[in-house]
Amino acid sequence: MTTKIAVFLMADYGHDPTETAIPYKVFDEAGIQISFATEKGSPVACDSKMLTGWTQKMLGADAGAIAAYNEMSQSKEWQSPVSYSDAKFTLLNYDLVFLPGGHEKGVRQLLDSKRAQELVVEYFANLKKPSTKVCAAVCHGVQLLAHSKRADGKSVLHDLSTTALPSVFENTVDYGTRVFLGDYYKTYGAGTKNVEQIVRDALADPARQWKSSGNPGAPFVVEDEKHNYVSGRWPGDAEVLAKRTVELLFKKR
Repeated sequence: MTTKIAVFLMADYGHDPTETAIPYKVFDEAGIQISFATEKGSPVACDSKMLTGWTQKMLGADAGAIAAYNEMSQSKEWQSPVSYSDAKFTLLNYDLVFLPGGHEKGVRQLLDSKRAQELVVEYFANLKKPSTKVCAAVCHGVQLLAHSKRADGKSVLHDLSTTALPSVFENTVDYGTRVFLGDYYKTYGAGTKNVEQIVRDALADPARQWKSSGNPGAPFVVEDEKHNYVSGRWPGDAEVLAKRTVELLFKKR
């Protein structure tokens, strides 16, 4: 069997550790060769508030995710990312592109990157089934796709079914922690649009294409019918999302 190659497209700092490390663990166990790509190839780190202190205990990664993160962070791929701003870099060299989420403001480096958006547009043009290429995204990772506009000015998500962080989840944790953490849970600052609204605005028919579940306790992922694209809402979906992605990548479903 030919080895599948995956890349995690990331900001230098701020992604959610569960949404990064759990998929990494699942992909690694499936025999997928993994790389990380940051803007200039700088070393990468996830949101420390989700890994240590009272914020971790109350709101962050659990023990399994922290163990997976610690293992991932020792890998040579994690410590030596490639540069997605390199003129020779293209996502087309990969079988799988994975976009972890994270609400820490550092992820705006990726979400706002015109270079990253151009790379995503090029890759998405090659996802129509029965293509062998796959993209998976969770939480704010889906927001990068909403920002990525084709030549016609429409998002790469325009015609696809997707989920992302629901507004009810985002508002609950934002309002519940604001007195302690300020606007930490709002990536673009207090009063800005929620992830759900940004993604829904990118869709041709939000009522039909936007999918969600109000039950945070049950993992929920969405696979588009016509494209090799899978999405999830938040850290609780990370493992199921990764496993569904592996199935799709190896055509086991």
